[in-house]
Formats: sequence, structure tokens, C-alpha cells
Amino acid sequence: MVDYGLANRNWDGVEQIGIDEISVFKGHRYLTCVYQIDKGMRRLLWCGKDRKAKTLLRFFRDFGKERCDKLQFVCSDMWKPYLKVIKKKCVNILDRFHIAKKLNEAVDQVRRDEVKELKDAGNDNVLEKSKYILLKRPENLSDKQSGRLEELVKINLSSIKAYLLKEDFQGFWSMRYKSWAGKFLEDWADMAMESELKPMQKVAKMLRSHKGLILNWFSVPGGLSSGPVEGLNNKAKLTIKKAYGFKTLDCLQIALYHQLGRLEEPPSTHRFC
Repeated sequence: MVDYGLANRNWDGVEQIGIDEISVFKGHRYLTCVYQIDKGMRRLLWCGKDRKAKTLLRFFRDFGKERCDKLQFVCSDMWKPYLKVIKKKCVNILDRFHIAKKLNEAVDQVRRDEVKELKDAGNDNVLEKSKYILLKRPENLSDKQSGRLEELVKINLSSIKAYLLKEDFQGFWSMRYKSWAGKFLEDWADMAMESELKPMQKVAKMLRSHKGLILNWFSVPGGLSSGPVEGLNNKAKLTIKKAYGFKTLDCLQIALYHQLGRLEEPPSTHRFC
């Protein structure tokens, strides 16, 4: 059934795709997954072994130049081999989800470094149980967590400086025009560089180096999110979990196409009334 579906699948009309990798088996083995994320049609288009540039090139060769030319946008994370290929083939967007993830990772790194400094200096750990308070959006905090955050803000902590930088960047997504967003990004990057917080400086450098790709987000009415990609990835991981015991990538790929590919079924030879 899967072989029939793959032989007869229709890739025409695909305008938006998302690219991500999932870990399979042990020993850092991956599958690169390409999903269609057009509204009304979300499915697994293709999956291939590894997460290398040549892996993604195989997809684009199968997809064909004519269809590549009709692609409007691609959602991807910041994995360099993917970006290298996408840059040659089509427009790319580094979306809100992945940038928020990088900011949260930077804030948490500042927090962990500061906890170590407090411990080494023999000071009280005022940041105890503060991880999720600093990573959550303010509107998602409980009353108790909000009160704890107010206490932390009164203390001159590097972690709070990083947190405030992270929250300040949220204004980027409310910009109405691409030019305004570009200026906002540069101003924010200047503040991050002046903060002397290395993890935040690293994010600022990354945002500047990918500025053109990030600003493509403002070319899409309503923005383009990797939410559908994350949702499909979760379904793919569940499929892999259900396929526990399969020892080859070929078997896993068949299971993934069967569950997520929305493949055409062969004509039935029987009719059931």
C-alpha cells in the first residue's frame, strides 16, 4: 500500500514546507523530515537518512526545480547544512519558535553560570527554583511565580538582565513593517552586545548573521510558524515509538509514510456492503 502511495503521490501545489530532523535509534542517528505545512494540507512529503546537506539535496532533486521555483516559504531551524542547501534552492524563514528557543537557552545558560558563581563565592543561591520562572512568558506565570519574579527583579542579577533582554525582544514580532523590524533587531542586538552576557551576545550575533532570513517572516501575512512542523514531528516520534522493534531505517520510513504521508490508497478489488 505504501509503495503504491509513494508511486502515485502528488506534489503539485505545495507552497510552504517545514524541515526538521528526528533522532532514531541510538548513536546520534537521524532522519531528515520534510513536511508540507500549507493550510488545509499538512503531511510528510519526504524523509531521508542523516541530517546532512546531501540529505536535503536529495529531497530537492526529487521535488524538482519547477516545484522549487513555486515554493513561497520554508520553515527551518538554524542547522547550518540545511540553511546552506535552502539558500541555494529557495526563500527561507527562521521563525518565531526557533528564535524563542535560542533566547530561552541563552537565559538559562546565564542563570546556570550565575548559580555556579554564587556557590563558588559561598553566597546564598537566590536563584533557587527560578529556572521556569525566567523561561516562561509573564502572562503564563502563576500568582506565586509572579511574586517570586518581582522579588528577583529587585536584585541586581545577570540572570534578570538576560530575562529582560529576552522579554524585550518580544516587541520584534509586533512590528508592522519589515524596515521597522530590521531597525528593532539591530537596536536589540546593540543592547545585548553591551550587556557583556556571553550567551546573549551569541544570540545577538546569530540574529545579525541571519537577519535577512529572519525578516522574511514579515513577508507572510500573519507570519509563518513552525508549530505545524513541531506537531507533525511529535506524531512522527509517536509512530517511531509504536514501531519499537523495527531495526532498519527503511521499516521506520514505511511506518512514517503510512501514518503521516496522506498517501493515495490503491483501488480496492472488493466491495463491502
